[in-house]
Parts: sequence; structure tokens; C-alpha cells
Amino acid sequence: MSGGSSNNKNINSVFYAERYHPIQAGSIDGTDILPHDNAVYRALLCSQTGLYDPLGDPKVKGDPYCTVFVGRLSHLTTEETLRKAMSKYGKVKNLRLVRHIVTGASRGYAFVEFETEREMRRAYEDAHHSLIDDSEIIVDYNRQQLMPGWIPRRLGGGLGGKKESGQLRFGGRERPFRAPLYASVSLSLYIELFG
Repeated sequence: MSGGSSNNKNINSVFYAERYHPIQAGSIDGTDILPHDNAVYRALLCSQTGLYDPLGDPKVKGDPYCTVFVGRLSHLTTEETLRKAMSKYGKVKNLRLVRHIVTGASRGYAFVEFETEREMRRAYEDAHHSLIDDSEIIVDYNRQQLMPGWIPRRLGGGLGGKKESGQLRFGGRERPFRAPLYASVSLSLYIELFG
């Protein structure tokens, strides 16, 4: 692993929270204290009971500092297509397109490891919102291994989601945490506007 304490600081600077917390990830400003939906409640239970070990997945390989998460892939995208598309940003060392355990169908996301951290950062910056098989993809850091306390989406955590599903999450690239709203500022603004 090519990370050190300085590397950890650099990589964590991209996160909008130093540690993943399921309730905060479901909060627009990171100040909620109660779960607002069943998914957040499940993630909180997993977090508190230690049911999920992000480093215990035997399928996870490679250097997390050289790996990106690629999401919103077309379910028709193959490993070959993804490898070809991501090779524009550097030499792909390892690629894992996540598939359904029973059907073998693509789950719509993958992890791509590059030879160097520099290539990973290039993919992070340049591949985000690019098109692969007519789907606009998102590219993010491998939070599973780099963000303490991480709980994946399948267990109620993760980032992203849609307002319509009631599972809107914050803290990632697409929906960063906003600065906390302070009651005194809100109250004074309310008095000024409606007073």
C-alpha cells in the first residue's frame, strides 16, 4: 500500500466529513441526530453493532489509493468496455465490475485500480460525468476502504440516492454536506424577513 499518514490526510481532504456516519449522510447539513428513514436506521444498526467490516470483503483487492469507484454504469456495460474507457486515464491494473451473486447481471458499478495514484486522480477528475454505453457515469474515491465507518448502500448507507426514493444522501461528490445551519442566524434572518 502506497499510503502513509500524509497520503491519508490528502485523500481524506476530499471527503466532506472525516468519518462516515449514517445519520449525517442522510442530512443536508450533517446536523441530524435521528434516523429519518428505515435505510438510515439499518445502516446505523450495522454501524453500532459492527455487522459490516469494510476491510473484510475477500473480493476487495489492490491499493485503495489507486482505486476509483465508478457508478451509474449501464447494466449492459462489460468489463472489456469499461477497461477500454478507463484506459484513457492510465494503465488499469485491476478492474471489478460488481455482479449480482445469483444472476450474474451487472449491478451498475465497478472498482477500477490504476498503476499509480496520479492515474487514479486523473480518472477521478476527467472521467466524472463522461459517457460509457450511453450512460453518464460518476467517479469517486474508494470510500469503502478509505473512509472510516463506511456502510455501503446495500446495508442502508452509502452516498447518493434519489429524493423520490426517500433515500437522499449527502457527503459525496454529487451532494456535498453544506455548512451547518445555525439557529441564531436562521432566527435573525426570519425576524428580518417576517418580523
